[in-house]
Amino acid sequence: MNTPNPREQDILAVSARLFAQNGYPGTAMSQVAQACGLSKPALYHYVPDKAELLARICEAHIEKLAALVREVRAQHLEPEAQLRALVARFLAVYTAARHEHRVLTEDLKFLPEPRQQRVRELEREVVNGFAAALAALRPGLETAGLAKPVTMLLFGMINWTYTWHRPEGPVSDAQLAEVVAQLLLGGLPAVSA
Repeated sequence: MNTPNPREQDILAVSARLFAQNGYPGTAMSQVAQACGLSKPALYHYVPDKAELLARICEAHIEKLAALVREVRAQHLEPEAQLRALVARFLAVYTAARHEHRVLTEDLKFLPEPRQQRVRELEREVVNGFAAALAALRPGLETAGLAKPVTMLLFGMINWTYTWHRPEGPVSDAQLAEVVAQLLLGGLPAVSA
């Protein structure tokens, strides 16, 4: 996917906010155009239709997450440090891309199947990257067939933080990432106040 120019990035960000607030079906292109300060014909200069907007939002977000997995793996960290880095980086992205993450998790189903498949391939890459990090930390997980289930449990802890976590609140992204790592690595007794 090509990197969008700054105006296209603005359109995608505004669209993601509107889709997250109103739902994809509940958002009209006229609303997107108005929120972007554009006429509808000017908006169509940048994107051919609403489905393409949705596809670009979902693809850009999941590509960013897949790139993070690749970047962390390329650092060749020790297994525990790698897992902690993945969790911390993902939580930071989820906070910064709150609307995009909501759109990905809630509106992907509205895309045509071929576009969904592209996103799902990248989602598998992300899950496999986390599963590999967990298996490196606990090799027995892979042989017991538990690396992916534990990975999905981890995502269950972090995927919905955008709905309730506010980094400007009493717990920062970094602190929350540490709590997630402590819970995963040691269970509840490992969490220190």
